[in-house]
Amino acid sequence: MFVDLYAIQNVPSSNINRDDTGSPKTALYGGSLRARVSSQAWKRAMRLSFKNLLPKEKLGVRTKLAVSLIDDIITEKRPDLGNQAEAMGIAVLNAIGVKTKASKRKGETEGVQETDYLVFIAKRELSELADVAISWVDAGKDLSKVDKDMKKQTADVFHGVQAVDIALFGRMLADAPALNTDASCQVAHALSVDRVTQEYDYFTAVDDCVSEDNAGAGMIGSVEFNSSTLYRYATVDLNNLLSQLGDAQATAEGLTAFVEAFVRSMPTGKQNTFANRTLPSTVVVAFRKSQPVNVVSAFEDPVRPMEGSSISEQAENRLAKEMKRFDDAYGVKPEKAWLVSTNDDPKFEDGVERVTLSTLLESVKAGALEVLSEEE
Repeated sequence: MFVDLYAIQNVPSSNINRDDTGSPKTALYGGSLRARVSSQAWKRAMRLSFKNLLPKEKLGVRTKLAVSLIDDIITEKRPDLGNQAEAMGIAVLNAIGVKTKASKRKGETEGVQETDYLVFIAKRELSELADVAISWVDAGKDLSKVDKDMKKQTADVFHGVQAVDIALFGRMLADAPALNTDASCQVAHALSVDRVTQEYDYFTAVDDCVSEDNAGAGMIGSVEFNSSTLYRYATVDLNNLLSQLGDAQATAEGLTAFVEAFVRSMPTGKQNTFANRTLPSTVVVAFRKSQPVNVVSAFEDPVRPMEGSSISEQAENRLAKEMKRFDDAYGVKPEKAWLVSTNDDPKFEDGVERVTLSTLLESVKAGALEVLSEEE
């Protein structure tokens, strides 16, 4: 079972996801320039939302400072090993193939041991790696000489029930491919349904304490921005998520958290400058048996301003029509589907049930449990 998520979201003047020059990211689609928000930016915003939606012990952390995290856990569990804790953290990470080195970053972490790349690791895994390291010290093992048995012990830590965010978004350990985790979700880059024009905000700042005979600005600059109505899409492989979480209830709760995070999250780029935090005007969640279906083709021809009809309303109606066309042509009609909309007159088929967000979340959880109980 695949769970497809669709959203139409109006975003005012903003720069929520910048490229290397500081400009809002864009893409050409259907021959027209569109606003774009990368999947990486929105997935990070969703992962941060999980902190308010799921218990912290069910989540992971993406960091280069895994040694310090393991060090802290060891010190908390065994204060008598505090002086060895850093070496123990290095040893268990080296045992899984992850190398460490002293950080060259300026600030508090300068000189602290860090991994060569970001490691996505669960809170459970950090605790169990600390336990493994403690058992090695208690058994009198030489931490500088990792043997096959020690490598197996650390590898086993990663083969249990996954953290929800790791199961959803996946994990790649370049030096330990056997520990990689396939993502249960896919998130598309958000694209605007309408053409965009990049604009510039020229700003000046006045020095409050400058002398009265100095009329010049204390600072000048410019910020690039655009305004758009975004089409967003994501999909979750429910069965793959179940295989990694190992429990129908946990899977349903993980899916529900994903749906809520998809709806409520927003990348934080330039938010203080533009106050662009909005919610989608339209959200559709559909359970499909055959395959996921991204209906971005509804917007290949960009939506144009029309008297008496907002771009968001036009986009919602196009989304409804495109979903029906694909359902009719390919036989991919959803098993279940729900709609949350601020539009007074949505054009979706009768099979798409209109609900509030709270009801949507309850329905998604119940629907997932029903599907998974059938699978079992």
